[in-house]
Amino acid sequence: MNNRNLTMLVDFYEITMANGFFENGRAEQIAYFDMFFRKVPDNAGYAIMAGVEQVVEYLNNLKFTPEDIEYLRSKNMFCEDFLKYLENFRFTCDVWAVPEGTPIFPNEPIITVRGEAIQAQFIETMILLTINHQSLIATKANRIVTAADGRPVMEFGSRRAQGYDGAVYGARASYIGGCAGTACTISDRDFGVNALGTMAHSWVQLFPDELSAFRAYAKVYPDSCTLLVDTYNVLKSGVPNAITVFKELEKSGHKGAGIRIDSGDIAYLSKKARKMLDNAGLDYVKIVASNSLDEYIIRDLISQGAKIDSFGVGERLVTSKSEPVFGGVYKLSAVEENGEIIPKIKLSENTSKITNPSYKEVWRLFDNSTGMAIADVITVAGEVIDDTKPYVIFNPEQTYKRKTLTNFTAKKLQVQLFKNGECVYKLPTMPEIRQYCKEQLSLIWDEVKRFENPHEYYVDLSQELWDIKNNLLNKYFN
Repeated sequence: MNNRNLTMLVDFYEITMANGFFENGRAEQIAYFDMFFRKVPDNAGYAIMAGVEQVVEYLNNLKFTPEDIEYLRSKNMFCEDFLKYLENFRFTCDVWAVPEGTPIFPNEPIITVRGEAIQAQFIETMILLTINHQSLIATKANRIVTAADGRPVMEFGSRRAQGYDGAVYGARASYIGGCAGTACTISDRDFGVNALGTMAHSWVQLFPDELSAFRAYAKVYPDSCTLLVDTYNVLKSGVPNAITVFKELEKSGHKGAGIRIDSGDIAYLSKKARKMLDNAGLDYVKIVASNSLDEYIIRDLISQGAKIDSFGVGERLVTSKSEPVFGGVYKLSAVEENGEIIPKIKLSENTSKITNPSYKEVWRLFDNSTGMAIADVITVAGEVIDDTKPYVIFNPEQTYKRKTLTNFTAKKLQVQLFKNGECVYKLPTMPEIRQYCKEQLSLIWDEVKRFENPHEYYVDLSQELWDIKNNLLNKYFN
């Protein structure tokens, strides 16, 4: 999966615009682009940043092959000087991003690109599809993990994912969001996401009867034996046969690991199964539940007293079935002319689509008395939030709601990935990202993380940035 050349995975207009910039003498025009999103899927209160490692890999491998050049030449749309430029292409932009695992919120720049317009525009599609997909799945995974309330969640969705990469990178993002492991073996090989799995119904069906199928499996895996008990009848045959095999394992010095229920009324069946296992002296045997689960079903199962120790979640996680689109966008925010940064804004009659102009940075403000996040503030780049002095924050849509902070700490969220096209960022390991995500989420109030009607976490503009935006609004609307 690594080191693939995905340079040509672009929307065609990015190539036509690149050629147009070149022919109009704007190839070297310095431009600033922001990636941000406008709405959290599922009407949730937060999202999780994911996919940065794949963005770094893509930009490190950005080059045009002879086959790419010949394909473009065959379109009879691009000048030869432009094609020669692509033959000798070298990525030279500066790139900043919010680290993977960080809780993120609407309208704040999660990736910023500065560089020649011909390059900064060209990478739009890959940045968007990479961050949009993995952030979507990491966010969904964390909601499901939260619902499980400390019980491990395994990602089981490869066969229902939208394509190969959807399975592989969906497993990666699920791990960042808190899943304990995945059924996707290649994600274990490539990313170290622990691969987990036991048996399918076909294993049971291939043997003369259920008991012989269970015995055969236990013989091969005596110390990690989890048996699927719903091929025929969970309570009449599945659990009793599992008990027989687990007691046989005990006599040979081993302990069975668990049973898995994949259909039926899981709350009812798990409670009955738990009682049967306990009465047989098998209180150590765990119960795993699967079958089209999501955060709401898991929450209901737990509230109904289901005796489930862990969950396997497939299609509704790896596709984020309830809302399968993370609506990140990539917009021009400024250009440089004679060394001066000129803010740019996109206007719309739909106010949610009006962009925040200029070259920006985003800060997270923390309450020193609790350690919890208060709000994020977007500032003009170079503007400093001095947390040793009182600082006034306000929501740009509700300017009358101002709040003066005194006892707080301000931290920049973005880190630099590339400087002049060279990677300057040391990629963290997957366990480091996952732990970082857990730690950062602990600093967000539970009210923001609840499933229904979450408290709105504010992303505010500094006064200086608001003045720039307001002046541009007055310029174009009046």
